[in-house]
Amino acid sequence: MPTGFAGEESPDLWPRLPGTPRPELVEQDVASLSGVGPALSRKLAKLGLGTLRDLLEHRPHRYEPAVPERRIADLFAEEEAAIAGVVRSVSLRRPRRNLAILNARIADESGEIAAVWFNQAWLEEKLKPGTHVRLRGQLKRGGFQVRSYDLNGVAATADFAPVYPASEEVTPKRLRGLVARVLPLARDLPDPLPAGLKAHEALPLRSDALVALHQPHSLAEGEAARRRLAFDELLVLQVGLARARAGRETDRAHALGAPGELTTRYRELLPFELTPDQEHAIAEIDRDLEREAPMQRLLQGDVGSGKTVVALYGLLRAIESGLRGALMAPTETLAEQHFLTIEPLCAELGVPVALLTRSVKSDIAEAGIVVGTHALIQEGVDLGELGVAVIDEQHRFGVEQRRALTEGRAPHVLHMTATPIPRTLALTLYGDLAVTEIAKPPASRKPIVTSWVTAERSSEAYRRLRKHLDDGRQAYVVCPLIEESETSQARAAEAEAGRLRRAELSDYKVGLLHGRLRPAERRELMAQFKAGELDVLVATTVIEVGVDVPNATIMIVQEADRFGLAQLHQLRGRVGRGAEQSYCLLISRAREELTDNAQARLQALVDSTDGFELAEKDLELRGEGQLLGTRQSGLSDLRFVHWRTDRPLLERARTAAEELVDYEGPLADEVERFFGERELAA
Repeated sequence: MPTGFAGEESPDLWPRLPGTPRPELVEQDVASLSGVGPALSRKLAKLGLGTLRDLLEHRPHRYEPAVPERRIADLFAEEEAAIAGVVRSVSLRRPRRNLAILNARIADESGEIAAVWFNQAWLEEKLKPGTHVRLRGQLKRGGFQVRSYDLNGVAATADFAPVYPASEEVTPKRLRGLVARVLPLARDLPDPLPAGLKAHEALPLRSDALVALHQPHSLAEGEAARRRLAFDELLVLQVGLARARAGRETDRAHALGAPGELTTRYRELLPFELTPDQEHAIAEIDRDLEREAPMQRLLQGDVGSGKTVVALYGLLRAIESGLRGALMAPTETLAEQHFLTIEPLCAELGVPVALLTRSVKSDIAEAGIVVGTHALIQEGVDLGELGVAVIDEQHRFGVEQRRALTEGRAPHVLHMTATPIPRTLALTLYGDLAVTEIAKPPASRKPIVTSWVTAERSSEAYRRLRKHLDDGRQAYVVCPLIEESETSQARAAEAEAGRLRRAELSDYKVGLLHGRLRPAERRELMAQFKAGELDVLVATTVIEVGVDVPNATIMIVQEADRFGLAQLHQLRGRVGRGAEQSYCLLISRAREELTDNAQARLQALVDSTDGFELAEKDLELRGEGQLLGTRQSGLSDLRFVHWRTDRPLLERARTAAEELVDYEGPLADEVERFFGERELAA
């Protein structure tokens, strides 16, 4: 590849209005748009759309190809078509909880038909008799099932058009209108690519790519625009990671030498044989610890694969060299679980362990290993001569929090994540880390049997759960995902626990776990559940990680279609922790109410228990987005990248990044913005 990527910018060919570009315009809040008030701003914020730039970069997840316009009388089954007509009447019925069916009689000159919407009750107020509508959908049993619509017959739903990721509160049509309003500002968004690189890669201007992304004349044009913008993201990411690597080249850690007597006793103390994957991970860690260059390794593994056993080995390597180890977890629940797991083993080895969280203030002066939350990095905490630091679920910490753990020192750092990531993606997101996988769980663990039933068969699911309880086992019931707040989730969980105590689980001892409980209450509840004093734990997603009760052999996930694939897999991993066969029962809305994507997610859970296989499926289903998003596992998304198809693009970006590490200008600004906002730097 030729050099000279950082040459002078070529003239911008965009047909500009008079005046120079004003980058500050695109950073304005969405509320600066006329007609966008506080209520709509809040709804847009839930979609990650806070600024005009966010709207400009809100990529369509698909384009509607043209479909035939039909008269109502000419419709035939299964053909997707567009119809236009007038609303004659509208009715709403709610046959059961969480299901609303809206029917509207639509008429044109050829006849009438019933148009059907699921779970869009708010449209009842919009579809007044006499309203002109244009609908796109299919003729199915029960009527014309609407896929997209326009009121007053204004927009051409039948024509080739972008369809944006939306929500029940903000429709794709509304987003299409907002994006169209801000699209002229594309010329004010700085182009981060040097002219030489644009020429070498034969890439269009960024402003042209944004216009083509939102208003393409063909699928090919829209895809070419996406690839230009994906290259920007990948280059910015790779330049940032290259800078992070370069910044650590002068750091020096303690070289810990070969394993000693303490780790030998630890291995002998374990009541099981390490798996080949665990042995491989330990060997790689040993090689890292022998050097002065600080270890920066990502240990990723599926739920129940035994990452903590490997992490404790690394911490004990520090102890036997006369140094200290620290394990930092993002939540008190996870920190407490780590402490309860490693403290008994360390006690037998004569290694004192301390727990330090917001609510547990242990004396850490004599501790060889300190386990805690971000309380470990608060002012006044002295971790002393830190040899090895383990950061669990590291993407849940901010850049500054992770940096604070190692500030002023250069320990060896082992990052851990329980979210399986396809290897190419892991090497991309963690380009400055070595990556180790523990792909297989211990042989004693039986694969969890997963079933998917719809809500009308939920009584069968609870009958199976009660059978486990009667056999002396324990169970989890996970409440539906609620977006608003932790308080809302707590209230919903309280209501559901109360209902279950009166109904399906009236003969059993039911506990309730949610994020609003005080730490002491949470610890007491978990101790009761682990001791068998509670039969069932009704919980929110606070149990996603860090909860380990081998006697719990069955889980019910209510409204499972509301959860992402990665989160469902994490939740399922709370059962199957012992030698007994375990089960996960997914309860969803009726199949006809689910999107194809939701059905594919649930079916994937039924078909596979392999987290890496499911991660690949997640990529296939979503193509981009928050594979590692905060509600699933923490890392912010890249908006334009298709991980499965953009691997050649990634290689080109990696190569180009090596020449642009020290480049200043718009690219450097984008690197600073990207890493500052998305907190991807390790």
